[in-house]
Amino acid sequence: MSWDAPLPTQRLAPRRIHTVRVRGGNKKYRALRLDVGNFSWGSECCTRKTRIIDVVYNASNNELVRTKTLVKNCIVLIDSTPYRQWYESHYALPLGRKKGAKLTPEEEEILNKKRSKKIQKKYDERKKNAKISSLLEEQFQQGKLLACIASRPGQCGRADGYVLEGKELEFYLRKIKARKGK
Repeated sequence: MSWDAPLPTQRLAPRRIHTVRVRGGNKKYRALRLDVGNFSWGSECCTRKTRIIDVVYNASNNELVRTKTLVKNCIVLIDSTPYRQWYESHYALPLGRKKGAKLTPEEEEILNKKRSKKIQKKYDERKKNAKISSLLEEQFQQGKLLACIASRPGQCGRADGYVLEGKELEFYLRKIKARKGK
């Protein structure tokens, strides 16, 4: 591979990373294939390692979406399970479940565990602030969240980013819907 890769080559597939010697004898990590990343859920201050499912939008080029290329600022679908598990253990409230759905015994135990008065008071305090937006709730029901890649996979060998929320989420949902309509 030449010292300046002309095209982004970071694909969505099981991990393959090459080290590249750069000026000054330093190293860069060129991610040729990636399928996981660290994504931060900003409003809840929760970061989890999760699976990247698909590339759904890229402002610069539709070709990068078709070839599932991971670059900075591309919008990806990630697995919501780690965030749902954290939310349910932190707030002791179900998240992203259909009304009347049966829980497994382990999930039932987490949500309805017998707690001391002090611990129960702590959970009750948390529950007061446990509101999430309806758009995010919808995504949790599907088991997938929209996220943005903030790192540069071709430079650092990682695909890290943040979960989309609020106005930014609304904006990208509109953009994705418009692209599908074409």
